Amino acid sequence: MYDDLIKLFPGSLRYLFLKVAESRKEIQEIRIRAWRPVIVIRNGKEYFLKEDGDYTTKAEEAKCLSERDTEEIFQHICNYSVYAYEDEIRQGYITVAGGHRVGVAGQVVLEDDLHIRTIKHIRYLNIRISHEVRGASESVLPYIYRNGKLYNTLIVSPPGCGKTTMLRDMIREISDGNSFGRGQTVGVVDERSELAGCYMGIAQNDLGIRTDILDGCPKALGMIQLIRAMAPEVIAVDELGDEEDIRAVQKALCCGCSMIATIHAENQEELEKKDYLKPLYQKRAFQRYIYMKKEDGKCIVEGIYDAEGVKIW
Repeated sequence: MYDDLIKLFPGSLRYLFLKVAESRKEIQEIRIRAWRPVIVIRNGKEYFLKEDGDYTTKAEEAKCLSERDTEEIFQHICNYSVYAYEDEIRQGYITVAGGHRVGVAGQVVLEDDLHIRTIKHIRYLNIRISHEVRGASESVLPYIYRNGKLYNTLIVSPPGCGKTTMLRDMIREISDGNSFGRGQTVGVVDERSELAGCYMGIAQNDLGIRTDILDGCPKALGMIQLIRAMAPEVIAVDELGDEEDIRAVQKALCCGCSMIATIHAENQEELEKKDYLKPLYQKRAFQRYIYMKKEDGKCIVEGIYDAEGVKIW
């Protein structure tokens, strides 16, 4: 079904995105900029949209939307109640039905030198299509369990190589239970609403029957909050990014939780250069490292390593 995608656009512009919606399984992003060609990322390749909604590789054939069109799309996405989405707009994105995420850019209004109060005159939209790939973690499951016990696991990849998709499916498998381990209570801190894709508090993606979600919460704060409130056996977070996140991971591990997380890095060498990770390296906190990459446009697992950095697959 493509209804949740086509409904993002006002009736007057749906004709332009009909073919895109029909091929949504192949679509990663729709980029809309006022007075610039509409760009669609399909199967990892860039296309422009023509006036009739068909694809082209020639920018001069592309349909350009006006600032009025862009504003209409934005207002429609917000259900014509922008004020109701002010907190999300301040963060730079809106999560919509279906789990899709709409990044926004325009004129920033500052609260002070360090904090954004809101963004107005929004003329740039990046609609990131949510994709659940059931079975994405099937090949790695045998390597993240031992005698039914889950290893602390870190998924490592450059942007756009499938680490969030991998993590999402791992959460579902761990929560529901699988042939390698029983179902466990999982606490997810979904800071950017990418894992669960919550809309009005309800997860649009299937993260399993034993999963509790803190949506839109900073990772470091959320991990501790989940331990206090929900007593998870496993904590899952996307994109560890700084020392505060690492301190929260250490606290979670001390509380007896297992940890599943992701991080941006091209390879093992780049990962080892991240100084803020050294406390976890020294304690061998993660027993499994899953490295991902893109090959021929497809996201694949490059290798799985143990805590000593030895490749086991």
